[in-house]
Amino acid sequence: MPVTLADIQAAAGRIAGRVLRTPLIEAPSVSRAAGATVLLKLDNLQATGAFKERGAANRLALLSAREREAGVIAMSAGNHAQAVARHATLMGVSATIVMPRFTPANKVLRTEGFGARVVLHGETLAEAAAHAHALAREHGFVFIHPYDDPGVLAGQGTLALEMLEEAPELEALILPTGGGGLVAGCAVAAAALRPGLPVFGVEVEGYPAMAQRLAGRPVQVGGPTIAEGIAVRDVGELPLELLRKHGAEVLVVPERAVEQAIALLAEGAKVVAEGAGAAGLAAILSFPERFAGRRVGTPVCGGNIDPRILSNVLLRNLLRDGRLLRLHLDIPDRPGVLADIATRVAEAGGNVIEVSHQRLFAAPSVQTAELELMIEVRDRIQADAIVAALEAGDYVVRRSP
Repeated sequence: MPVTLADIQAAAGRIAGRVLRTPLIEAPSVSRAAGATVLLKLDNLQATGAFKERGAANRLALLSAREREAGVIAMSAGNHAQAVARHATLMGVSATIVMPRFTPANKVLRTEGFGARVVLHGETLAEAAAHAHALAREHGFVFIHPYDDPGVLAGQGTLALEMLEEAPELEALILPTGGGGLVAGCAVAAAALRPGLPVFGVEVEGYPAMAQRLAGRPVQVGGPTIAEGIAVRDVGELPLELLRKHGAEVLVVPERAVEQAIALLAEGAKVVAEGAGAAGLAAILSFPERFAGRRVGTPVCGGNIDPRILSNVLLRNLLRDGRLLRLHLDIPDRPGVLADIATRVAEAGGNVIEVSHQRLFAAPSVQTAELELMIEVRDRIQADAIVAALEAGDYVVRRSP
């Protein structure tokens, strides 16, 4: 069943008042870093923290009276689960969500908090999906697929509808891509409203399933990724068909670029993004020759990132940027040495934020100690000045990468 602009416009009418029409903002600091004028669609501000509400709300609104009575079921370990749970509850429809047993407790609790019954089954998403289909057959539930469904796809396309209504001058759309529902829905809208407008999907290196399918290659995916929301093996057949029809290209970005994008959004735009939500910006940063000087739009399509992971990403980015300096020193084990080192760091303008002093096990001699310092600095120039000040005191200094 094809999806048309009329389907997406009808979806926009159905979800109005149920799903937030999120702001589209220009972020000057992000644009400077990217070398392009970047407009961010903040779908991380949705009630569940992600764009998935668009597709879920539209698909549920299409249920017949009999289907509403029967209830719905979905398989998801994240944002789709919460979206279906929330909008089913708002409509008075019972919802069952099957999640793999490894799903973090906070996601289970949030999904239950939106009113769904959660069933934990299987070690993988594929096993959870198979169980969800079995329950649907057994109980007559309506299965709400996260991306391979025309109603869901039309709902996701409302994101591009809003972007192009507010910024018709956009020169490209860049959209995170997992199963393909979002990028395919937006490609349909863009092809009708702005024929010839380039639409790009974005995947991470470990999970380039859509890029592989479009190229006619076997799908080979796997490995850890911070962009777990788009870590998909089995892409949707309907999205795949629509991307081929509209000639959308899928870009593949390294893991490090996603971390960089998360940090840039947090520091430069004061926006919290999960890995999948930052993938669009990661592509703009990774392919500057494709977007330099152009006015481009990308959604921050999810903000459900674990605070610990966000903290680690920000610290890793500070290290990469040279704004955190980590040093190892072998020092004489005598009074006054630590005070001398602290004075040299302070006089060079550094701020010591962590100290580890080991004198028993790590030091090469009983007359020495090993010192590890974490120092906050402005930039690499100041970091070099601190190292030079320590070396001037005859300390042997080793930098950690």
